Amino acid sequence: MNLVAFTMQLKPGVEAEYERRHDEIWPELSAALTEAGVYDYAIFLEKETGKLFAVQKRTENHSADDLKNQEIVKRWWAYMADLMETHADNAPVSHPLQPVFYHK
Repeated sequence: MNLVAFTMQLKPGVEAEYERRHDEIWPELSAALTEAGVYDYAIFLEKETGKLFAVQKRTENHSADDLKNQEIVKRWWAYMADLMETHADNAPVSHPLQPVFYHK
């Protein structure tokens, strides 16, 4: 198992819309994540700051790093860009987190 965690940032006042859009995640995006070896993915919100905390479990031979090149991912980023901090290509600004403790 490969465990990855990172943060992202929502714009103020869009928390409910962000959650609504994820409740209706596109089946083809979900399939792309699964095909890339992402088998467990959760995003948590810190309401006071709009900070998102994401955790992904990936298979050992995952191809998740290549997801950014897939058209479905680019379309999702464009769809979500009005809700969060993004780069010029609509990719979410994310900050990787270093693991310091894990209890199994």
